[in-house]
Amino acid sequence: MLVQLEIFNKKFDHITSVLEDIQQRDDNIYRTIFEAEPLPSTIRQAGIGGVDRYSDLEALSNSELVIETAKRLDKIAKQVYVQSKSFDEVISMAKRKEEMISSIPAIQPVSNKDLRRVASPFGVRMHPFYKVLKMHTGMDFTAPTGTEIYATGNGVVADVIHSARGYGNTIIIDHGFSYKTLYAHLSKTLVRPGQKIKRGDVIGLVGNTGMSMAPHLHYEVRKNDEPINPINFYFNDLTPEEYDKIIELAAQSGQSLD
Repeated sequence: MLVQLEIFNKKFDHITSVLEDIQQRDDNIYRTIFEAEPLPSTIRQAGIGGVDRYSDLEALSNSELVIETAKRLDKIAKQVYVQSKSFDEVISMAKRKEEMISSIPAIQPVSNKDLRRVASPFGVRMHPFYKVLKMHTGMDFTAPTGTEIYATGNGVVADVIHSARGYGNTIIIDHGFSYKTLYAHLSKTLVRPGQKIKRGDVIGLVGNTGMSMAPHLHYEVRKNDEPINPINFYFNDLTPEEYDKIIELAAQSGQSLD
């Protein structure tokens, strides 16, 4: 029996070494990738508990060695359970990260082949109707009436507005993770409130509705309901050269179309 217990303890040493390596990878690699805190050592090294847990083993010959082996086995079982739960959490974080990457706006709402020019970038511009400098909270893309408009990230349609004033026919998509996008002056909307949307889905057509000088799409990206510059969110479908070209076109305009 002593020989068997010694063999078991050697196997426990190997298992413990492998488990410690997995724990190090979990804390220093997997959790670092997802910006999560390492598991506290108090959780990883949690005790078994129960003063009488091994009392039934005291009557056995070599009881001290048997009890020590049983304690090591219980500790390893506890650590494996904790590690399993940690991996479940990491998998959940990975899925959440994947969902976020798919949801954050990351493409142009109008295809380059249909794009005539960027009529007005984000920033202070001359208002076409009031003829005063005013903050332009999105980007204007000029394209022919009827040009397809694409959802720039996964999400849910938060609102569809049909109006002859202001932004005209408008779609707002909630992407989660504090992001929303707005698509305005549409000639036609092709989605409904509550509808789930995938990046690249056609959601409407370019138009000239509302306060608009010419057919174009007014596009906004909002974070925590505050408009931010959309030009930083085209990284999924533009080459560096195309991105530089967009920057150049945007810089050439001094007046918005809405």
